[in-house]
Amino acid sequence: MLLNRRQDAERFLSHPDPAVRGALIFGRDLGVVRERAQALAGKVTERPDDPFDVGLVSDGDLDEDPARLVDELMAYSLMGGRRLVRLRLSSERAGPDRAAAAALERHAAGDYNPEAFFLIEAGNLDRNSALRRAAEKAAGAVAIPCYEDEIGDLARLTREGLAKDKLSLTAEALDVFVRRLPHERGVARREIERLALYLGPGSGRVGTADELTDFLGVEPEASLADAAQDAFGGRLAAAHAGLRRAAQEGEGGPAAVRAMSVHLGRLRRTATLRAAGAELAEAAKASGVFWKNEKEFLRQARAWDLGPIAEITPEVLGADRACKQTGSPDHLIAERLALTIAAKARRLGL
Repeated sequence: MLLNRRQDAERFLSHPDPAVRGALIFGRDLGVVRERAQALAGKVTERPDDPFDVGLVSDGDLDEDPARLVDELMAYSLMGGRRLVRLRLSSERAGPDRAAAAALERHAAGDYNPEAFFLIEAGNLDRNSALRRAAEKAAGAVAIPCYEDEIGDLARLTREGLAKDKLSLTAEALDVFVRRLPHERGVARREIERLALYLGPGSGRVGTADELTDFLGVEPEASLADAAQDAFGGRLAAAHAGLRRAAQEGEGGPAAVRAMSVHLGRLRRTATLRAAGAELAEAAKASGVFWKNEKEFLRQARAWDLGPIAEITPEVLGADRACKQTGSPDHLIAERLALTIAAKARRLGL
């Protein structure tokens, strides 16, 4: 059974169905995979860290001893509690994937120790994965995909992490902080812990946006983001100045083209949501627009609808490919792309 909706996955992780004998938790963000797996382990067995109750298996173990996984699933707890078998797959190789799928199918059907719980952690699995198909189809198993954290998830994570140390941020500071956080759960948690140390654990402080300036430092790609915004706003001179400033800060042409591609992606998502009936402001917010840039972005979004976006997309993709060629004058390529975009923006009335 596939638990694709977040609320369904959270409900199962909090209160696992007794009829389910196995769970596959997978996704690109291994930090989220690990957290969810650990939370589930604590629900299905009383002692999730006890080696007498828990069997740990890796894909390396399967290479050395193919029968190891089945042996673990057939074993009973030496201490009398519910046995937990955890399989961690660190690669997407077909061999371990098929072995895990076969074991999960039989265990879900009750062929091994019916009281044991089989917990599998894996990276990103496409629909051709035998393991993923087995977890989705078996009546006694669930598949829980893990997606990258969105802005709302990071904000909640930050609030909860700081609250443990009796700390908090103003709304403006929280917005600034979460938009600089990486979308990888483990790295994000470390940054939140670092912020707590900076503010002073247990001090009860409410951090402000100004206080975060020294903590965050100057954003390395700030000049590129500004340059991309200026290009799509039809301000060529300002865009070229931003690109040259970024070059002096050590940012190359490929990063400049990427910044323009990111800005184009936000405009495309906004235009797509608008076409589906969303209000412009709500569509922009859902596209991850920083609040300080919202007014300018909305001005641009009114002109850059799906038609012009489709026309400029090949130019951006072509510049990206050109930057990756050996010996390419990448700064000139980025400046030429900014010129093309700004000229298009001016024709759109910006």
